[in-house]
Amino acid sequence: MAKIKISGKELIKLGYPEGRAIGMAINVVHQHFKKEKKQKVLDMLLHVLENPENYTDDEILGRIVGELVPAIAEQPKEIPLNAAGKTYKAYGLEAIEKGAIEQMDVAVRLPIAVEAALMPDAHQGYGLPIGGVLATDNAVIPYGVGVDIGCRMCLTFYDLRPDFLEKNRSKLNLILQENTAFGYQELKKPMDDAIFERPEFKELPILKPLKDKAFRQIGSSGSGNHFVEFGIVELRDENNGLAAPGSYLAVLSHSGSRGLGATIAKHYTDLAMQTTPLPKEAKHLSWLGLDTEAGQEYWLAMTLAGDYASACHHHIHARMAKALGEQPLAMVENHHNFAWKESLADGREVIVHRKGATPAGKGVLGIIPGSMVHPGFIVRGKGNATSINSASHGAGRLLSRTKAINSITQHELKKVLKAHGVELIGGGLDEAPMAYKDIHKVMDYQKDLVEVLGTFLPKLVRMDS
Repeated sequence: MAKIKISGKELIKLGYPEGRAIGMAINVVHQHFKKEKKQKVLDMLLHVLENPENYTDDEILGRIVGELVPAIAEQPKEIPLNAAGKTYKAYGLEAIEKGAIEQMDVAVRLPIAVEAALMPDAHQGYGLPIGGVLATDNAVIPYGVGVDIGCRMCLTFYDLRPDFLEKNRSKLNLILQENTAFGYQELKKPMDDAIFERPEFKELPILKPLKDKAFRQIGSSGSGNHFVEFGIVELRDENNGLAAPGSYLAVLSHSGSRGLGATIAKHYTDLAMQTTPLPKEAKHLSWLGLDTEAGQEYWLAMTLAGDYASACHHHIHARMAKALGEQPLAMVENHHNFAWKESLADGREVIVHRKGATPAGKGVLGIIPGSMVHPGFIVRGKGNATSINSASHGAGRLLSRTKAINSITQHELKKVLKAHGVELIGGGLDEAPMAYKDIHKVMDYQKDLVEVLGTFLPKLVRMDS
């Protein structure tokens, strides 16, 4: 009979607190129960965890209890949610799925919640719904920021007319393929960047081992709904602050902080869940106080990841400009999946989490994309306090990825692309235009939040294949 093997992860799954109790339990099992059936031993260890008083005087299992009881006493108690939540405004409520509303209803019951809003592209996610905005009191929620920290949109446009695109489709197709990388791909020769000189890479233990991978991935894009695409910008407003009204060739990119942000998010989410445990329905909303060392560490790491995401986009657009042999007329950039220190209308300083929502403070420029065949909108924020100075970050999903894959065919996707004159490199059925809400309706729901300065219409789209 093979000797039993029990791991620390298995004991944590049972509910054992991390630390000496786990080591003692493993030692006791290997010394005294190594020939027993594994499930029998796990059941026994669970009974010890749930009823330690029954084993205090046990010569063998009492050794586990001796480490377990102090550890349990030191564990923070589960923090209850408020019975009633803060009221909040939901834009386009009739088009928002039930799961997203339920998640927001939980978030506004957090003891640290101050104000909230739900954007018209909202759909269910983890922790905060995608499209959720939550202002908190001196605390940051790592999973309220999200895994792809600082994910953003970046638009550059050139003094080239629309017919340049139609005359040079094959050339632009090649430029996209040679100057972008997605998912697990990495660019052959990543460019250096000043961000790698930042002291955080040396001072924060979580960042030290991530620097090399971050260098290899800079200038690349993630998978899922991330893209780089050529299209046509139409500027309407005389006072847009970007360029004269008219039509221009443009590049639009959507991506985030790659593996760097994902690792930071997991580490500090796990830490938050240990230090501020919440009921099951709210566990991904555990927070770190900004008056704690862990909270300050996360804030520095989050800020770095956001700046890294921006650098990735700037590299992408620099490569596009070099390949085109042109300098862009202007750049519009905005991000989501981030937390900002801001002041509310009454002067209170809060931490504003925008999970799949973008800043729309008065005069703030942004780009809100539609889908691979529908227009995106260049916007200027109106500074609406009810939305906590926020707007949507896109059209928002109508179908989950699984539903899209199971209900949309390749034939349907090709037909829609052809009808709109769009060429797709990579991509999948989960990102088909039919999987997204009607961007025109979404924009109508938030007309009090942003004014439209122009549009971007995709024509050549590259995504992860």
